[in-house]
This record gives sequence, C-alpha cells and structure tokens, in this order.
Amino acid sequence: MSLAVVRDLREVRSPAGPGELAAFETDVLAGFVLARAAAGLADATIRSDVAHLVQARAWFGRPLWDMEPSDADAYFGTVLRDAAKGTRLGRSQALRTYFLFLEIRHKIELHQLTGRVAECPVDEMNRPRGAGRAALRIPPSAVQVAALFAGWRAELATCRKFAPAARNYAASRLMADVGLRVNEASHLDLNDVKWELGRFGKLHVRKGKGARGSGPRERMVPLINNAGQTLRWFVQDVWSCFDTDHTRPGAPLFCSERRNADGSAARAGNETLRAALAAAAVTHLPDWPDRVTPHVLRHFCASQLYSGGMDLVAIQATLGHVWVSTTMNYIHVQATHIEDAWTAGQQRAADRLKGLAP
Repeated sequence: MSLAVVRDLREVRSPAGPGELAAFETDVLAGFVLARAAAGLADATIRSDVAHLVQARAWFGRPLWDMEPSDADAYFGTVLRDAAKGTRLGRSQALRTYFLFLEIRHKIELHQLTGRVAECPVDEMNRPRGAGRAALRIPPSAVQVAALFAGWRAELATCRKFAPAARNYAASRLMADVGLRVNEASHLDLNDVKWELGRFGKLHVRKGKGARGSGPRERMVPLINNAGQTLRWFVQDVWSCFDTDHTRPGAPLFCSERRNADGSAARAGNETLRAALAAAAVTHLPDWPDRVTPHVLRHFCASQLYSGGMDLVAIQATLGHVWVSTTMNYIHVQATHIEDAWTAGQQRAADRLKGLAP
C-alpha cells in the first residue's frame, strides 16, 4: 500500500518579488470583497470593512499579513487610543475577519509566497473591549413623552418656520408611535403611505435595517397608536408647503427646504430630524436628564406597546427585528409591573368565576 503525499507548509520556495506580492495582496482583497458579498452583506458594510483595512494598511506600511500582535498593540494602544469606541471596534473586527479569510482561503499560498503563516494580530490580550451588549436606553415615561409632544405642538403656532417645524414634529411623533428608525423615517416616500391597507392604513418601510449588515429589510407597519391621524394632518396641511406635486414618483414624505436640480423638494436628512428632536426635548422635557434620540423613542414605543397588551411577536414585527430576543431588550417596564400584572391576573380569575370572562 502506497503512502499518500503530504504537502508541508514549510516547503521551500524562492521568495516572491515586490510585484508578485503586490498583485497577490490586491487579489486577496478583491476575493475578500467578493466573499463578503456572497455572504449577503450590504455594500455599505463591505465598504466600511475595506475602509478599516485600508487605513490600518496605510499606518502599517506593509501588507497586513505581516502584522504581529506587538504591531496591533502599538496601533490600538497609541494611534487609536483616543478614537471613538465604534472606530476601534470596527477596525478590530475588520482585521479579525480579514485574517480569518486569509487562513481559510490563502494559508498555503501565503506561506509559499512569503514564508508566513496567517495569524491574526488581534488576540484576547489586545482586542478592544466594548463589544458586549449596548448600554440600556431607558426611555422617558408616557407622561413625559406626552408633555414633550404637547409642548412641541403648541409651539408650532408661533414658530418662525412652520413647515420644517411641523415636519420635524410629525417625523418624531411617527418614531414614537410605531417605532421607526430615523433612517427609515427619512427615506419614506409619499407613496409609501398606504391609506387603504388594513384597518388603520400601513407604511411601506423600504429601508429597514438588515441583521448583521445584510442589507435593507422591507416591512409593512400598521398606522396604530394614532399614527395615521398625525400623518393625515401632515400630508393634508403641511406637505404642500414643501412641494405641490403629490403624484411625483419618489416624492419624499418628509421634505427638506432644499431643492433638487429639477426644482422638486429634496429629502430631509437624518441629522436634521435628530437635531430637531434633541432641541425640542431641551425645551419641553427639561426634567429628563439624558439626551432624547430617535432610538430612545423606539424603545419608548416598544415599551408602550407591551404595557398596552401587545404580544412580543407583534412588537417584533412592528419594529422589524429578526429575533424576538432583540425585541425583549427594547422593552422597559414600570417598577409596579409585577404588581400590576398579578392584580390583572387575579381580576381575570375572578371574572371567570363570575362568568364574565372566557
């Protein structure tokens, strides 16, 4: 019986020249991009990973496969020491994914060309911390949010620019009522409001966030929580202040005062809506110690829907979460929730005994 031929990574080969190494580095990066696209990641996610790799490569000055743990120590410990947490985490994850790709796809070829074995320089000792669960965003109470919007709406009668103020109010109200992300709200078109669907009308959310960067996930969101009433007021009384052509394909729901090249109204940006909400909260919610953001309103919406009796699966569908476990992180109950739930259960049991409940 013959013995199989085993190929050793340490097989001797003449060193590759600079041109061959440069071509190999380019091919590896192109293969990395293609593999991540094949995995279903959104283009924006792939571009972000590549940008992280390019910046690390620019600092290092050599192909990334030459990077040692000591180099990563210097990079994250000095160059990125004061960078934002998201930047440090993003760069670390991009490097880890890139080296995993090298190990899986190019381990033998890399060793033959360079004599190196692919090994990630980011390890458990120098990996930037903070990749755990995000900090809780405890939302204001229902009374506080009601006071915020009541004060904001009253301000519309005397504000200097009614149309943009009313737009900002309506967009924030929509986020609080049905839990839209700010990016989802800003990308809504006028035609995405489907008044005729369901009992309340629905929103066609085309730019829903994808899980793990997998691209937009569309969903239909019912206009519950009086969201339909707010939108009807905005479309009928405010929208025409920005544009007059309701039938124009792609006309944004929340318009900007800026104009497109064809004279039509442009789309209001995410930061415009964020800044308006923050400013309104400073004025009308002064007792709230933290910054009120669109994401805080999303947590508020989930909590209110749950306290109002909506089940977790329905809230998950409303918010556009892939996993119900994610939805559970958005729900914050009042301190008396246990007592209230027990009391309600006792009342239902008493009603069943009296024949008043099924």
